[in-house]
Amino acid sequence: MLVKIPEIPGAQIALPEELHRLYDIANNVWWSWDDEASELWSRIDAQRWHTVLNPISFLQGIEPATWETLSDDARFMESYSNVVRRFDSYMASEDTWAARTEPGLSEPVAYLCTEYGLQTRLPFYSGGLGVLAGDHLKTASDLGIPMVAVGLLYRRGYFRQAVDPVGDQQHYYPALDLSRRPIHPIIGRGGSQLQVELTFPGRNVMAAAWKLQVGRVPLIMLDTDVPENDPADRTITHHLYVRGRDMRLAQELVLGVGAVQVLAKLGIEPAVWHVNEGHAAFSVLERTATKVREGHTFDEAHLVVKARTLFTLHTPVPAGNERFDLGSVLRYTDYLFPEIEAGTIASLGRAGEQDDGAFDMGALAIRFASFVNGVSQRHGEVASAQWSHLIGGPAVGVTNGVHVPTWVGHSIERLFSETIGSDWPSALTKPEPWTAIRDIPDDELWHAHLSQKNAMTRQVRRRLRSEFSRHGAGPDVLREVRSMLPADRLTIGFARRFATYKRATLLLQDLPRLQAIMTHAERPVQFVFAGKAHPADAGGQDLIRRVVELSQRPEFRGHLFFVEDYDMAVGRLLTGGCDVWLNSPVPPKEASGTSGMKSALNGGLNLSVPDGWWAEGAVSGQNGWTFGPDGLEAHSDDSDAAGLYELLEEQVVPLFYDRDGDGVPKSWVKMMKEAIAGSVFQFSTHRMLMDYANQAYFPLARG
Repeated sequence: MLVKIPEIPGAQIALPEELHRLYDIANNVWWSWDDEASELWSRIDAQRWHTVLNPISFLQGIEPATWETLSDDARFMESYSNVVRRFDSYMASEDTWAARTEPGLSEPVAYLCTEYGLQTRLPFYSGGLGVLAGDHLKTASDLGIPMVAVGLLYRRGYFRQAVDPVGDQQHYYPALDLSRRPIHPIIGRGGSQLQVELTFPGRNVMAAAWKLQVGRVPLIMLDTDVPENDPADRTITHHLYVRGRDMRLAQELVLGVGAVQVLAKLGIEPAVWHVNEGHAAFSVLERTATKVREGHTFDEAHLVVKARTLFTLHTPVPAGNERFDLGSVLRYTDYLFPEIEAGTIASLGRAGEQDDGAFDMGALAIRFASFVNGVSQRHGEVASAQWSHLIGGPAVGVTNGVHVPTWVGHSIERLFSETIGSDWPSALTKPEPWTAIRDIPDDELWHAHLSQKNAMTRQVRRRLRSEFSRHGAGPDVLREVRSMLPADRLTIGFARRFATYKRATLLLQDLPRLQAIMTHAERPVQFVFAGKAHPADAGGQDLIRRVVELSQRPEFRGHLFFVEDYDMAVGRLLTGGCDVWLNSPVPPKEASGTSGMKSALNGGLNLSVPDGWWAEGAVSGQNGWTFGPDGLEAHSDDSDAAGLYELLEEQVVPLFYDRDGDGVPKSWVKMMKEAIAGSVFQFSTHRMLMDYANQAYFPLARG
């Protein structure tokens, strides 16, 4: 079942008739995870494409003479025709996993989330939660699970990052040009753009509805920047994760209440509501209030809503949930939900027995969900311990995954095609085909990895040269960048949100010992860091400053790097090219983590504490290494750092440099094969979505 939402077409792009379908492909994010479709843009103008990375802007700037040349190029036209056939076949297919598994599912799953990471030029995400949500939609599309998603249209997105010469993080918010994005107004009554209306204290706030198509899944995005609103309300949806608590509360009201209203206006009655993290929890109150207006008692409405609701926790402890001042919440809910008593609303947002004057969005969602899950098996245990008094039993663990077609590098993807078959993504619904990875010749896998590592090196050098030039570095320093990050050196990556609990600087506990490891004459090591700290997170920004400062010291220069402006493109480069992926959070605060999964499916070896997904992903040292105590025992920075250094000195570094006569590290490559074979299915979003469907979506839809 394909959920169809009518849209007002965007501005047409001047294309020759024989290539007019490029418009359709550019306006569906599907191209970004289909390898042949994404390569089509490079065939048009490789240099310009790698600068733009946005098909709408890219097509708008192509000169007519280029189209004439391409129309006469038989090989290009054949590639274009193949992509069009693939796209049409994908969109029209009725032979999907969902159709075969649950043919009676006639209404879609509504998926609500505050951020979505779909492609690097669509800045509606900040980190792991958003990227996971984007992968969720892509995979629902691949599997044919009928789904409609709702989020907010952030016209200034999440901040872009630059670091100054001393390592201070700078934030800037470029305005989003909607005319250059595949985002179109949804048609409302009379042919104008659809809007919903929310009753706020003393005024009404309008939210316009836009659509971004993700394969078969439409993503509806709500936008308060419309002329009908007061100027103060037009900015509600401008920035993702705004600092101010009152503005954040207003955003979450628009998301939760607006999602229910916009789907109702479109005539969509979801079979299941998936509330992904507490930011969208006000949706359950709006649905309950609607039932009360229809004549149900509150208790009856509560049960009706609960029977169709799934809630996913992404935070490991209650303090990590979104919490607001209770008085602020009641000031809005008095207007939005007059059918529900203020005392009832206050009790629904109470996390524990004590009333601390806070309204907990996670507690609200749990009380209205019949299926509550954590995002790894260990996180399920932690969530159960923290929330069983509200859940009424244990939380389920549905371990996160990653969308393999999005995150696999080109060279490893080529090996997948040769080993599994050209239609290898269809094999992601079962584990058996992926055992064939172990039969790939060692030298082929190693050289595929080196190809991706070299691509990463070239891109990182460009970024470093640009950064150093902006800082005023001289010509000699800029020439020095050409030899930085040599591919024959062991390269360890750390790229993620710079929250303090993730301990980005654990590696830096003992600088003399680290220096000895990094600058060893015969076995040198280099570390690449990337990541953003929230503008309000001074501690996270201090960590960035520390890494940048050390990277400039003479004893670490050329061995320690920080890559600024972390985004999906940087994440894909690093997870596709680094030899080892470092993960060092304070357990049990890493609910899942997905960057290590992306590295593993590309043959990267994880070096991690036993937390989140790695607690179940580690295979007795065959696919990486684990340091720190197991279980939920107390960790200390000193002991964990000592364990990390010991592993590097005694196992990781020697194994990487142990080569045969052809220069191939055979024992290392054996571990690479285990990393890929053990992760491609088990830690894919295909497996994750099948778990959600079989354990929650399908049973809840049946009632």
